[in-house]
Amino acid sequence: MLVAGSQCCPAGLEERLGCGALRGEEDTGIPVPPQLGRGPSAFIPAEEILQDGIESSRRQLLIEAFVSAGCVDNITMVMGLHPQYLSSFWKTQYLLLRMDGPLPYHKRHYIAIMAAARHQCTYLVGLHMGEFLQAGGNPAWLQGLHCAPQKLRNLNEINKLLAHRPWLITKEHIEALLKTGEHSWSLAELVQALVLLTHYHSLASFVFGCGINPEAGQDGGQGCRPPSPHSDSSPTAEDNTGCSGGRDAVREVEALMERMQLLRDSQREEEGVTQEEMATRFEMEKTESLLVAPSDVTDHALQSGLLCFVEDPEFGYKDFTRRGEQAPPTFRAQDYTWEDHGFSLINRLYPDVGQLLDEKFQVVYNLTYNTIAMHCGVDTSMLRRAIWNYVHCVFGIRYDDYDYGEVNQLLERSLKVYIKTVACYPEKTTKRMYAQFWRHFKHSEKVHVNLLLLEARLQAALLYALRAVTRYMT
Repeated sequence: MLVAGSQCCPAGLEERLGCGALRGEEDTGIPVPPQLGRGPSAFIPAEEILQDGIESSRRQLLIEAFVSAGCVDNITMVMGLHPQYLSSFWKTQYLLLRMDGPLPYHKRHYIAIMAAARHQCTYLVGLHMGEFLQAGGNPAWLQGLHCAPQKLRNLNEINKLLAHRPWLITKEHIEALLKTGEHSWSLAELVQALVLLTHYHSLASFVFGCGINPEAGQDGGQGCRPPSPHSDSSPTAEDNTGCSGGRDAVREVEALMERMQLLRDSQREEEGVTQEEMATRFEMEKTESLLVAPSDVTDHALQSGLLCFVEDPEFGYKDFTRRGEQAPPTFRAQDYTWEDHGFSLINRLYPDVGQLLDEKFQVVYNLTYNTIAMHCGVDTSMLRRAIWNYVHCVFGIRYDDYDYGEVNQLLERSLKVYIKTVACYPEKTTKRMYAQFWRHFKHSEKVHVNLLLLEARLQAALLYALRAVTRYMT
């Protein structure tokens, strides 16, 4: 998929790869472009991403990106902190956008615009407006949904539900899109659209969760703004590890290590928790998640530049269940699994993409460097599973074989607030939220959390959508 690149940096790339990226004018006599000087992320210091002596595997991936695409965007630079994942992500996105498939190329980019606009992600909307035009799309469509074909506008309802409340998707939604008529979708087209929508909803979570900065060409462009509308540059947000804050952060790491060891010990000693107790613990965690919400954010109006791509802009995430309301039934993961159901359905209707999605899920779920902050040789599988399962929990998905008591033991409240915000309403993510969880951890470890969030969210939404497709077909 990727074009093999030279081992030396192509002209124009060397700054981004650390061959002078952070050396100022006084060292090289070459001014660093303002956008480059700001770095790829508003949350992560540029020197942690654009570093000298970058490892060869990551350097080669970024060179290949430059050669094949002509640029290395900020998402790629930040994801490049985890080269194994970036490689898998690229293959999947390349297949979705560039390879043969049921949908014309320009419509794929328009669907990406529709998906990103639901989360007010001007970064992705601007990127795909350019791609849409390059693929031969009609410029009039960019005036808004009212100028797009009815067939694309018919995706609005399922786009809205997938982005905010995927548990409401039913086989009737699928049937409405597939029914015979002038504007009907084929099943293969619809499956590709569903994958594109979930891919870009989840990628918007990553953009906001990592504070991805606009690209140089986007500044002053189509409604592009910094990644967080509520970025906080106060000392609290900028520096959480000075003096007493640093000591507190170290204690938090040690406390987490102790809790992980206690859980391992108790798992060895316990004879097993009953299914009834497992179910009770899930319901407790799901109920508690209602109380986990950002406290330092106020609602904000959708930007006028994006409003034209969004119908029903007031519709957003609503907790899966609230006290006093009739809750939809919990999605028991064992009843419709990715491995046994979703994977085979996608592969049958959209060849190859199922395999690449599965590889991507596996890579991120198993990705580990056996480190936690300043500790090495640590088994982090318990922590990774808690993050993954908590994302699925806030979307109503329960694993019968998982003890949700572990979530409360392993995920501090500030991390839960961050996870729920990034997964459910990413446009509300702030720099303060990013700074307040895991204060003594490396930025690359926080990016790893965001990769888990991206993929867990994507899989949760896909499971609801594919279950509805399966019910339609049977």
